[in-house]
Amino acid sequence: MLKRGIVTAGLFLITGVVPAFAQRVEVSGFVGWSITDGVDSDPLVTAQGVFDTVEPDDAAIYGFTVGALVGEAAEVGFRWAQQPTTLLVSGTSEREIGDMSITSYHGYFAYNFGERDAPVRPFVLIGLGATNYGSVDVTIAGVDRSLGGETQFSTTWAAGVKVHARAVGLRLAMEWTPTYIKTDEAGWWCDPYWGCYVVGNSQYSNQLQFNGGVTFRF
Repeated sequence: MLKRGIVTAGLFLITGVVPAFAQRVEVSGFVGWSITDGVDSDPLVTAQGVFDTVEPDDAAIYGFTVGALVGEAAEVGFRWAQQPTTLLVSGTSEREIGDMSITSYHGYFAYNFGERDAPVRPFVLIGLGATNYGSVDVTIAGVDRSLGGETQFSTTWAAGVKVHARAVGLRLAMEWTPTYIKTDEAGWWCDPYWGCYVVGNSQYSNQLQFNGGVTFRF
């Protein structure tokens, strides 16, 4: 439901709000590499070892952005990215569980430095949306099973540079996408006014991405 809502909002932004206010539209396609981490889990003791971490493997990533300049520097748009990867468990050893994909959907706001028609424009970007961790097919004790996917709220942060020659340009960026996964109980906290309550330790899966691609201006 969250994923569908983000996609719907992104399409509304592109087809509804953007044409009404845009002074210029930019469409970019990109490819790159994502360094991805996971979260800790309760230790699982098996014949192959003890496992206490679940994480996706580092892998290539690709996607696109559609944005509109609504002034000299401001840009609003929608970003989609997908990382085909492998789910791993690790501890005393490392083992592959199965193939999976990580797909993110973010509406974003960006600020472009310099004049609008400058050939080189650095930019920073912040996005809000969701990240989907796809299902994983795995064989356990000779039985084929499927681990269900999950969609969680996420943000994305980026900095980079656009190099333009008229209508076609190059976009280079470093992006960080932290996704909330779960909260573990970290213990008790006592306050003279509020009393005692359980506090949690939030865990995030992070994608640190380095990507580049072609940008088209309209």
